[in-house]
Amino acid sequence: MFIRKEGANESKISVLLKHPLFWLALVFSGAVWFGAVFLKKTPSLPVYQPSDLNPALVDPNSWSAENHRISDFQLINQFGDSVSLASVEGEVLIVDFFFTRCATICPIMTSNLTQVMEDLTELQGWRILSHSVTPAADSPEVLREYAKRMGAEHDCWWFLTGAKKEIYRLARSSYFACYDEANGGDGGLQDFVHTENVVLIDTQGRLRGFYDGTSEEAINQLIGDAKFLLEKKD
Repeated sequence: MFIRKEGANESKISVLLKHPLFWLALVFSGAVWFGAVFLKKTPSLPVYQPSDLNPALVDPNSWSAENHRISDFQLINQFGDSVSLASVEGEVLIVDFFFTRCATICPIMTSNLTQVMEDLTELQGWRILSHSVTPAADSPEVLREYAKRMGAEHDCWWFLTGAKKEIYRLARSSYFACYDEANGGDGGLQDFVHTENVVLIDTQGRLRGFYDGTSEEAINQLIGDAKFLLEKKD
């Protein structure tokens, strides 16, 4: 009885192996497995060049630049230390522009960036750079008090002041963060950087993301993207 049952099973298997639908299903399953294992897209972030951006963000002299990297700078942080590009070499940078007397978008942006600070605090190799666009009013002492008031005191967060033209040059020609033609002169309201843009820079000085610093959703995306750069070293 046992032998006859085994033969019956073998007969069924033989029939199954001869059926074309069996082989079609097998091929389909194999293709799905191959795609899932070998063709799965590796998460990544774009590397932005000036030509990829809204022309209103880009200084005309930089429009055709290729392999863009942020430029060197000479500024002073809230501790009175002189800092330059070499001071942040090899770090993932999160960059914004603000001023301490702002009563509209700046407090919102700084508050949202404290969430970035908290989420990245256990990781190494990142820094937030907040540039004052009214440097004459925002001395290192004023910046230090602002950081304290906003709960933004962290070794990896620098509030920066310095020459106005230098800061505006960075906003327009290095980070492409503002939409106007501000150049750091004294041209009145038209010559004033006030932007909600936050820019993500990788360890090679390349532009990797632009975010609305007043949006909780955008800030959450920024946190995820910054972690990706820190963990993947992409």
